[in-house]
Amino acid sequence: QVQLVESGGGLVQAGGSLRLSCAASGRTFINYAMGWFRQAPGKEREIVAHINWSGKNTYYADSMKGRFTISRDNAKNTVYLQMNSLEPEDTALYYCAASKYSYGLTSSTEYNYWGQGTQVTVSS
Repeated sequence: QVQLVESGGGLVQAGGSLRLSCAASGRTFINYAMGWFRQAPGKEREIVAHINWSGKNTYYADSMKGRFTISRDNAKNTVYLQMNSLEPEDTALYYCAASKYSYGLTSSTEYNYWGQGTQVTVSS
């Protein structure tokens, strides 16, 4: 089992920044690729970004490229999502997730463990 706890969400004005953190405990953190997803009311859960075990390979959904940065600190068992230039459309519940797989990782079905989510609200 891997337990994931997100933090760092909140209310921010458009154009502002937030840094989300996801602390992992349980099984060995480096064994897992990590992803951030988000889900807005009435919409499906969507991939935001993912990162491989070493942190050297990352992926971003098109609308996040250039604004969001995913990173991880394996010594701290933590993955981060730095979000800049936030827009009202970024308002959602943000989840981190852990995956045993090394490929794909853009579908929620490829992830084995999930956190409870942290709310991000961007006002216009």
